[in-house]
Amino acid sequence: MRILYVCTGNICRSPTAERLTVAYAAEAGRDDLSAHSAGTRAMVGYGMEPTAALVLQQLGGDPTGFAARRITPAIAEDADLIITMSERQRGKVIQLAPRKMRVTFTLPEAARVHSESGAQTVAELATARAQSSAPGPEDIVDPIGRDEETFVAVGTEIADLLLPLLAGLRV
Repeated sequence: MRILYVCTGNICRSPTAERLTVAYAAEAGRDDLSAHSAGTRAMVGYGMEPTAALVLQQLGGDPTGFAARRITPAIAEDADLIITMSERQRGKVIQLAPRKMRVTFTLPEAARVHSESGAQTVAELATARAQSSAPGPEDIVDPIGRDEETFVAVGTEIADLLLPLLAGLRV
């Protein structure tokens, strides 16, 4: 399963999710799982934001060698599952790659639908979403320009939502 994570600048939230997925896959022996990330307005070529990188390391991920990139239709088309950090980004991904609408979720949305339905595949997750209603905006706050406490809260939220989702989903 190829997962693409998307945020705005591709230097905080989406690389955190990408690198946590890589760490999870290695630890769980999941060679069927790969992760990539991109941004809707990426800081192309930049490494992770330093505070986000520190939080990622504290969560067990490795920021080494990361370079931000901008999402393209080809990048989106290559993914089996696309997870964005906000509903706005989800909308932008769908505009860019309309055929990926069914498999594009915000992270809180995917985690909620998975928890409610017990979906075990991306297809089951997509079907379950159609029978579920969102409690309101399902976004992960952008920590850029905020204090270290916010970065820690955002990193922890990503890990808390992501790890049960990864453990429960297969292709």
